[in-house]
Amino acid sequence: MTAKPGVSQQPTSPPSQGVPDSDFIQSYNQLRERFQRTTNALASAAHDLKTPLAILNGYIELLQSEKLGDLNDRQRDVIHDMQASGQRLQHFIQDFLSYTVLETGEIRLQYEIADVNACLSEVCHLWSRRFQDSGLALYFLANDKLPAFPFDSAKVQRVVSNLLENASKFTPPGGTVWLHAESHMWERRLTTKPGVERERRRQALAVPNAVKISVSDTGPGIPPEYHLEIFDDFFRLPAADRPAEGMGLGLAIARRLIGAMGGKVWVESEPGSGCKFSFLLPLTPSATGTQKGKSK
Repeated sequence: MTAKPGVSQQPTSPPSQGVPDSDFIQSYNQLRERFQRTTNALASAAHDLKTPLAILNGYIELLQSEKLGDLNDRQRDVIHDMQASGQRLQHFIQDFLSYTVLETGEIRLQYEIADVNACLSEVCHLWSRRFQDSGLALYFLANDKLPAFPFDSAKVQRVVSNLLENASKFTPPGGTVWLHAESHMWERRLTTKPGVERERRRQALAVPNAVKISVSDTGPGIPPEYHLEIFDDFFRLPAADRPAEGMGLGLAIARRLIGAMGGKVWVESEPGSGCKFSFLLPLTPSATGTQKGKSK
């Protein structure tokens, strides 16, 4: 067909060959239900594994106490390896449980005004033995300038534990890991309320409004192209020189827990220069986080 002079003709779009919206909605609901069933199955399997694992760990501790008889050096080494494997399995199970809780939106936050130094010191104490066994140095210096503020101590300890485990996994023997906390001015942008006409401005900060917690190591570092992906579910860095460890959930769980507490997490790293994982906790919990913290 010849176009008439001076008349602009728009190309005619072909008739829609797509699937009706109702079919899309039905397919989405089916996928969602299947995902929910899979998530619930993971949680159920993890719960079922907890009891027999607890029994096995109990027997291992009994043997280590030598109440059932003296052990020779070889037997002590074997039992020590059994205990380490049991702890790894217990950690995997806990990761599955945490992941399913976060996926189903059933996370519950319990805010209490506390000293973050005491919280971090307790985590360091729990991990000190493992770092020593791996030939790593772990340092934490309490920061007396940090104020007491409301936060979920158990969730923060879980996040820090995941970051310390990540550091211990990738830092070679003889390396060093630092845990540090400091006050921080978190410059977030304010969003205007509906119906209120005003310019979107940056907050004017005179005093710190957050606490920044960092875990640094002397490991091989992470290429910049993976700085975002490492926080994805089940993502593991490609490593040709060593077998992949874990399920790739540690950093993903940390990201979701920090997000639930109104904070944010990121990594600073270059290949060959180690890693520094940092996350921010607001000194004043958000209204959403406070509401979650009160729910039972």
